Amino acid sequence: MIPIRALRSSLFAAALLVAASAGLLAGCAPPLIAMGAAHVTMIAVDRRSTGAQLDDTAIEFKVESDAGTRWGTEIHLSVTSYNGNVLLSGEAPTPEIRAAIVEYTKKTDRVKSVYDELVVGPATDLSARTNDTYITSKVKARMIESETVKSLYVKVVTDRSVVYLMGIVSREQGDAAAKIAATTEGVARVVKLFEYTG
Repeated sequence: MIPIRALRSSLFAAALLVAASAGLLAGCAPPLIAMGAAHVTMIAVDRRSTGAQLDDTAIEFKVESDAGTRWGTEIHLSVTSYNGNVLLSGEAPTPEIRAAIVEYTKKTDRVKSVYDELVVGPATDLSARTNDTYITSKVKARMIESETVKSLYVKVVTDRSVVYLMGIVSREQGDAAAKIAATTEGVARVVKLFEYTG
C-alpha cells in the first residue's frame, strides 16, 4: 500500500511534469505560465485545502482501481470523494459484493464517511451512463447562470438519473443548488450530501 503522503508527492510531481512538458512542446514559456495560473485559480476557489483535494483524488483512485482489480466488469462503480466524504454509486451484482466495497472504502486512509448509494443489480448500459453525463452537464450549466450558487463550490454526480450534490456551502447555496437540480429535465431525484458553513 502506498502511503498517502508519498502519493501526494507523486501526484504533485506528475502535475508539474505535465505542465512543464506542455511548455516545452509549445516551445515557449507562456503556455506553462497560463496553465499554472489556471490551476492556481481552481485551487484558490475550491473550499477544500490543497491537501484535501489531493487526498480526495488519491481516495477515488485507490478505491476504484482496487475494486476494478478484484471484480472487473462485474461491477459499475463510481467513487466521488469530497473532503474525505465518499459517495459510492453504481451497481454491484450481489449484496455481498456491495457490502465488501463499502467496508473496504470505510477502511481506506483519509476517508471520514461513506455514502452508500450502490444498487444491487446488473450494470447500467452505455446509453444510461451517457444520459447521466448529459444530466450532469445540464445541471452544472444552470448553476453557472445562478447568482446564488457558485458552481465551483458544488460537485454534481449523476447515476441512474439521480443527482448527488456535494461541496462545502452555506444552507442558502445548498438549497438553491438542490432546487436547480430538481427542476432540471430528466432528473429523477436529488440527494444533498453537503458540508455546511457556519
